[in-house]
Amino acid sequence: MAESAALLVDEVLPHEPMRQWVLSVPFPLRFLFASQPKIMGKALGIVYRTIATHLTRKAGYTKATAHTGAVTLIQRFGGALNLNIHFHMLFLDGVYVDSAGSSTRFRWVKAPTSSELNQLSHTIARRLARYLERQGLLERDAENSYLALDHSDEDPMDKLRGHSITYRIAVGPQQGRKVFTPQTLPGIEEPFNGCAGQAAGFSLHAGVAARANQRDKLERLCHYITRPAISEKRLSLTNNGKIRYELKTPYRDGTTHLAAPAHPAPAALVRPCTSSSSLWISLPSWPHWCPSPELI
Repeated sequence: MAESAALLVDEVLPHEPMRQWVLSVPFPLRFLFASQPKIMGKALGIVYRTIATHLTRKAGYTKATAHTGAVTLIQRFGGALNLNIHFHMLFLDGVYVDSAGSSTRFRWVKAPTSSELNQLSHTIARRLARYLERQGLLERDAENSYLALDHSDEDPMDKLRGHSITYRIAVGPQQGRKVFTPQTLPGIEEPFNGCAGQAAGFSLHAGVAARANQRDKLERLCHYITRPAISEKRLSLTNNGKIRYELKTPYRDGTTHLAAPAHPAPAALVRPCTSSSSLWISLPSWPHWCPSPELI
């Protein structure tokens, strides 16, 4: 993905401060987004508008007088090769403000606080819930909310998607079992949340940024968000014929590797969609929500 990263830095992203925003969604929404990409696209629009409005208001302007932009990579996999649709959004770390005539100037915005991230997570969760209700995809009762999916014409891939989301083997004699996770490090006892907003299964991070003059850092960040789903360097076969995958970062419980039978392959190692990521561009110089798969 070196070409994609270089193209983003050289041809797409302006010479302004940029910040990475990463949104993870609850398990049911991962399944919904994987099976209904059009719904995922609408959800991304809601997320984008929520963060863009926050940046505009924090800068002291309105949508009529200022605008921002972002490049979003929709990543479809987690570090354990599980189906985990999440959004990596490279946002302008501020807004463009219309000046007299046709010129514009850029206004930098301070990094979001933990309180702001929590509030944004709640806003995103609430707005997505309202949208899904209007689409007939979410139902509520006195105590719970749940997805209302039509199973009359079930996609044969749904079974694989469901198992992959929950780290389980989908077919064969070990169907339904969790992928084996050997622990080789002591667990971390203290809580580790970092600077993130949390709400109803949503998690929003925004701790990584690059200044306008840090183009090398920005390119490294672009390399990271355009990376392929599987690192071949960390994938191997054990002596007893199992698939072994080394995690980039150990889990809090000390887990460093995943292991599963090679035949049949676990759903976590079966790619449940045609590509590992999708790129969407929403910048002042680009058409609004322009999908650009040719960059991937």
